[in-house]
Amino acid sequence: MHGAKQIVKEAESLPVEERAAVVDFLLQTLNPPDPQIDREWITVAKRRLGELRTGQANPISGEEVFNNVKNRFAT
Repeated sequence: MHGAKQIVKEAESLPVEERAAVVDFLLQTLNPPDPQIDREWITVAKRRLGELRTGQANPISGEEVFNNVKNRFAT
């Protein structure tokens, strides 16, 4: 059986997409998906997409979001 360090060493050689999939699979073992919560998030995502498409909401770039967070928590 492989130890954690050996598994990580092997995983490091995978392409980034496969490493992300491994991380996702492992996280799901710690916090299994809840179908009810997934349905609620789908409802929220569809509502927000509709708001963007109708102009009720305006998109903010990721760069702007991260700058706002950095400024808010700067000491």
